[in-house]
Amino acid sequence: MTLEEEFRLLVSGYYGIYEMDEYKLKVYVLKDIENYIREFIKLYPLTNFPYQDIAQEVEKNPLKTKLQDALLVLNKIKAPLELTLLVRNRLNEMKK
Repeated sequence: MTLEEEFRLLVSGYYGIYEMDEYKLKVYVLKDIENYIREFIKLYPLTNFPYQDIAQEVEKNPLKTKLQDALLVLNKIKAPLELTLLVRNRLNEMKK
């Protein structure tokens, strides 16, 4: 996975969690993901990479994609299991 793809995954996961209104503590998880993204950018600065443009482009991804990416991001940040299960349940409901 390239650094650009990793960035897209992180941003997509952020937007996936943003859609999880049934989780009351999502603000804290969003902050953790945001910090993770900021650290990623510090560690791997990409020259001439339009971070803002890519983030706006990723925001338009389908909800299913964002939720799938959220599962990967939640694992990276060691998020609460409850949220991971809620995301999985929502994905299962989308399949029906």
